[in-house]
Amino acid sequence: MNSTLSVAVLSGKGGVGKTNLSLNLACALYQAGFKNLLMDCDMGLANLDVLLGITPEGNLQDALLGDARLSDVLYPLEPKGFDVLPAASGVPELNDMRPDLRDMLLERLEPVLGKYDYIFMDLGAGISETVQTFAAMAAVRIVIITPEPTSLTDSYALIKVLNSRFGMRDFMVLVNQAESAKEAQAAFEKLNGACRHFLHLEPVLLGHVRMDKKLPEAVCRQQALLRYAPGSPAAQDIQALAGRLQRVRLSMADWLAPRGVLQAPPAAF
Repeated sequence: MNSTLSVAVLSGKGGVGKTNLSLNLACALYQAGFKNLLMDCDMGLANLDVLLGITPEGNLQDALLGDARLSDVLYPLEPKGFDVLPAASGVPELNDMRPDLRDMLLERLEPVLGKYDYIFMDLGAGISETVQTFAAMAAVRIVIITPEPTSLTDSYALIKVLNSRFGMRDFMVLVNQAESAKEAQAAFEKLNGACRHFLHLEPVLLGHVRMDKKLPEAVCRQQALLRYAPGSPAAQDIQALAGRLQRVRLSMADWLAPRGVLQAPPAAF
């Protein structure tokens, strides 16, 4: 029986903090005693290794298109329970994933994924075929937005594409770089209003992360914020979000049990 929650972290616009939030949510859950795999699924501009200051010997490309086993390219970020699956930048075969590669990926990943409590998939920005494929394979989707108007319009477009192509109606929203809870709520309401009016669906607000000067400092030092400044406002927000995500996982236990950790997307409409 499966109890692993696969989480696709995505956005319509780049630069909204997907990779940082994926890393720090995984870090918060690891500190709470959960095992995590953090997958860099941005096949165009992979950057998780740079953010962490690590130099992996292999990556997802080697496991899919080369001779490496998947277990060989996992990078242990922390002992016993926090691993990273690096990606390769600029690989056309992976940046626009064909169904045969998707099926090969599922076949090779599935035996490995069950040992984790959470799988975080850090996706590229936008609506590429690979982004859509990973988003559709995950159990839950977290759309990262900021209060900027361009972030809201691009995220709406992303939700619209996934809804119209795969019939997806379940999206969680995380507002990043917010000055206050009030600003975060206002940004969410704008996106929610458009989705409700035009798509007849309503995303769920997972929460928000405040603007925090400690975050760019942690990036410059190539550390997770929860390691660099665990008492900072953004770190506190991320810890609260991790607690909410664990409650989501527990509430989905019966639904997760008969599923694979990742599943092939439903047929496009």
